[in-house]
Amino acid sequence: MRSDSTSEKGQIETGQVSAFGRTPKGEQVRLVRISNGGSSASIMTWGASLQDFHRVECDYSLVLGSPDFDAYLGPMLYFGAIVGPVANRVANGQFLLDGHLVELDRNENGKTTLHGGSSGTGQRNWTLLACNATSCTLGVTHGDGVGGFPGNVDVRAHYALDETGRLTLDIDACTDKTTPLNFAHHSYWNLDGQADISRHHMQISASKYLPVDAELIPADVPARVQGTVFDYRLAKPISSPDHMALDHNFCIDGADGQVRHLCTVQARQFSLDVHSTEPGLQVFDATGMDTTPFKGHQGHPYGPHAGLALEPQKWPDSPNREAFPSSLVQPGETYHQRTQFRVTPLAQKA
Repeated sequence: MRSDSTSEKGQIETGQVSAFGRTPKGEQVRLVRISNGGSSASIMTWGASLQDFHRVECDYSLVLGSPDFDAYLGPMLYFGAIVGPVANRVANGQFLLDGHLVELDRNENGKTTLHGGSSGTGQRNWTLLACNATSCTLGVTHGDGVGGFPGNVDVRAHYALDETGRLTLDIDACTDKTTPLNFAHHSYWNLDGQADISRHHMQISASKYLPVDAELIPADVPARVQGTVFDYRLAKPISSPDHMALDHNFCIDGADGQVRHLCTVQARQFSLDVHSTEPGLQVFDATGMDTTPFKGHQGHPYGPHAGLALEPQKWPDSPNREAFPSSLVQPGETYHQRTQFRVTPLAQKA
């Protein structure tokens, strides 16, 4: 196991780091600013969150967020965060591991476990381990039994902007007990700076998706998108007359652990391409979002459909589904996820 005691001396450029707030426990939350290739990003130690993301071609943030840290303790919970140790939902807040029933924190309606429970990595203040002008590394240890999950899990997140402005996020983790690990980045994207994403078009590299029940727990078997409103194999408006609320996992075609294209979203002057090693993409269209009384980056609260969450991950409820891509990690193994976000001006892409 690695240690969070890594010395920060000599590894952090203090000009890139500022104070942003304090947690309910009184810990200082820090904000790191990195830039390269026409992109700039602010990463917050709370949840290792992408707090904002800008391109030189526009004056608004392309991800939802707030200049007020307290917003992230309320209605902006999970905005930009790395959620885990198991992202998404675990049905009934439990799963079998080596023949033993593991009981989890049922933090969603008292029934399901969402994003690792109420003490998951998205609700922790990570340690800033290193940063420079174009990248930063953060770490956190998720303790054995926290939220019910077995194992001391040591997590590292590395954000980096390359010379094209592409943002790469590498998440690595190791454990001292067999445990499921399935982290996900949870930014809400809005490419045109408008009040909602009604003008956005989306294409997803998936011929199958997971239908869900009333509690958003997925079916056992993926369904084909062909002939359904979930067919985004060709780009189409996210919102349409036959639109259904999106909070579904899309099963990426040919997923094999290599970085591959997951989706493309376009609006106004920008195109966002997401690539990842992960076999699933959870898409959530922010139905019911309301951040009142907290204001977002543009000075007003966010309402329904204000942004689009694109969350590369293993398939939801994988600890209970033998047929799904496995999320189990053994001691001595290393969990690794690489996800890349590239925002390109449409004129340049053409």
